[in-house]
Amino acid sequence: MHTIWKGAISFGLVNIPVKMYAATEEKDISLRYLHDRCGSPLTYVRKCPVCDEEVAWEEIKKGYEYEKGKFVLIDKEELEQLKTDSSREIQILDFVHLSEIDPIYFQKTYYLGPGDTGHGAYNLLMRALQNTGKIGIAKVTMRSKTTLAAIRIIDGCIAMETIFYPDEIRPVQQVPNLPDETNVSEKELAMAEMLIEQLTTPFDPGKYQDDYRLQLMQLIETKMKGEEFKVAPEAPQTNVVDLMAALQASLEAVKPKLDPVAAADPGTVAETAGASAKKTTKGRTTRKKAADKATS
Repeated sequence: MHTIWKGAISFGLVNIPVKMYAATEEKDISLRYLHDRCGSPLTYVRKCPVCDEEVAWEEIKKGYEYEKGKFVLIDKEELEQLKTDSSREIQILDFVHLSEIDPIYFQKTYYLGPGDTGHGAYNLLMRALQNTGKIGIAKVTMRSKTTLAAIRIIDGCIAMETIFYPDEIRPVQQVPNLPDETNVSEKELAMAEMLIEQLTTPFDPGKYQDDYRLQLMQLIETKMKGEEFKVAPEAPQTNVVDLMAALQASLEAVKPKLDPVAAADPGTVAETAGASAKKTTKGRTTRKKAADKATS
């Protein structure tokens, strides 16, 4: 596995040398643009529209467009001066529970292996995170950009998840046409909850695959053999407009998992789901009373 970054994890006065490795890899199949006339791959040219000529890399500068057509030029040396002294350090700022972070914040995962020295400190941090059930929130500079990161344990290895800053998350209020009211039919809600329960299963990532990539690879291999590629016909789509009918049809599809009587009668399904919800609520109330009694 190729080392993409070397540095250290620090929290308090503890410093742990680490090496960073990519934890994921893109499986997209790369397709080149070709000239239809001769089949040659096309190249991209950096061309100035005013001077009407190709521009070499040494003649290119960076700039920020603060108004349409107006730029502030920034030199490479000026960008270098902005780099902090901790550019090779993963500095843990706080420790929190992983459940407190919404998945929308996560970007990319990296494995952090121990450096050439400091194995004891590496194991110490790993055991401490495991025993406390906490993760670290850190700052790290990679590719001249400072980002937030979550430090956690994955299968006996310290991992780093880069995360967005809060102001990089768009507020949901910007989503158009969100419903103002959440009133729904109690019967439909009970059936929907029953359907969710029947489709609930332990997460097994091995059961999912990229169907498009597999089909594209099959198309490529078929064309390389000079054979004709045939696309399997799509399954017929049922146009169910009525929500209740759609729920009933969905429950029928998972009928083997259901009680035969309950699956045949949507009213029974609704009553069963409602009773289950009441039982859950009652259990929560009992546990809350017990907790309140314990704390008092």
